Amino acid sequence: MPWCYLLVPIRPPLPGIELPGIFALRTIPDSHRIREWIDAHQVKQAVVVGGGFIGLEMTENLVHRGIAVTLIEKLPQVMPPFDPEMMAPVHAHLQSQGVNLCLNDGVQGFATGSDHSLIVQTDSGEQHPAEMVILAIGVRLENRLAKEAGLELGDRGGIRVNAAMQTSDPQIWAVGDAAEVQDVVTKEWTLIPLAGTANRQGRIAAETILGRDSQFRGVQGTSVCGIFDLTVASTGANEKTLQRVGMDYLKVYLHPGHHAGYFPGAQPIAIKLLYAPTDGRILGAQAVGTAGTEKRIDVLAMAIQAGMTAFDLEEAELCYAPQFGAAKDPVNMAGMIAANALRGDAPIVYWEDLDLAQVCLVDVREESEFERGHVAGAINLPLSQLRQWIEELPRDRPVWIYCQVGQRGYYATRTLRQSGFDAHNLTGGFKTYEALTEA
Repeated sequence: MPWCYLLVPIRPPLPGIELPGIFALRTIPDSHRIREWIDAHQVKQAVVVGGGFIGLEMTENLVHRGIAVTLIEKLPQVMPPFDPEMMAPVHAHLQSQGVNLCLNDGVQGFATGSDHSLIVQTDSGEQHPAEMVILAIGVRLENRLAKEAGLELGDRGGIRVNAAMQTSDPQIWAVGDAAEVQDVVTKEWTLIPLAGTANRQGRIAAETILGRDSQFRGVQGTSVCGIFDLTVASTGANEKTLQRVGMDYLKVYLHPGHHAGYFPGAQPIAIKLLYAPTDGRILGAQAVGTAGTEKRIDVLAMAIQAGMTAFDLEEAELCYAPQFGAAKDPVNMAGMIAANALRGDAPIVYWEDLDLAQVCLVDVREESEFERGHVAGAINLPLSQLRQWIEELPRDRPVWIYCQVGQRGYYATRTLRQSGFDAHNLTGGFKTYEALTEA
């Protein structure tokens, strides 16, 4: 028998949680109640608690209505499915839109101010006044019925299902937010409350109920969110997850334009690609940008589904016209950088591994760029002068190279390696360094 199952918004038992003007958003009626409160009370100041998908989308919509927003997030970053450094530009963008962003701070309780407004009290001791509060701190499974039915539950409280979406009772199927299924990258059991996943599972369940041998392939968490005029998208595992489960991985960062640079209006996309060190199999990807961001993640999502590698990305044949992309699409570029590193043609290294006592750090940007900001301890040797001064560099220790985003660093790395130096390119360049230090 098919069985319906719901998630409910989390309302933690905090002091004052039941005060008027504190809302959770899960359903269309919830949105109507929020809109009615805004109109009735002429709201000009709001607090959003939680920096996930719902919290960010609510923040944007409230700002568009002329409401000043304070966004409170207990973690040190918004959007937990992303790695911290990928959210550094998002944090800056939120603040540029007037959002008062409070990270690393949880809500302790709510009180009523002298003017009958709400006061949101946080762990740090801050008090944020508001005329309304939106709770966007996640959902919890309402699994009482599943327990009473004797169904097997997973470690996360979801209903454990097989590939046919059957529960431990073969006459009961479960799909969507309630179903605990396997991650295709890590093989972990997980809950993925995404509409596309739920729809695919529903189709599988319907076919198996009618006797067809259909199998759900698992999930990889492909998702996208609009944050004002930014797009953030991801697929597969993030670095935090790979570290937690103990999977070996390599990574590259790149910052290509979304279309050909000579065509007007090219906008950068920050991309992080994670791949296996043994065969280059794609494990995950994240991207932050404007136009074309979700398109690249969609391509990489299919690459993960097909078990493709960095070498396959090099050869991916994608749409090209200068207003849509480049002859070497950002997806191709990600594959080329990763494949070059795997072959040993242009080895890459990571900022977090930098030890100035062990390596010579060289900034190959122009002097004017170096003066605007650089890594302490770096030598400035512009790419345009590299061959002239190449013998001034040490041969008795590794030379780590960086530029702004990685391309000039690649040229410098190739030049030095062909001249016998132990040279490596810092992936993502100074732009990634800044994101890592701000994360």
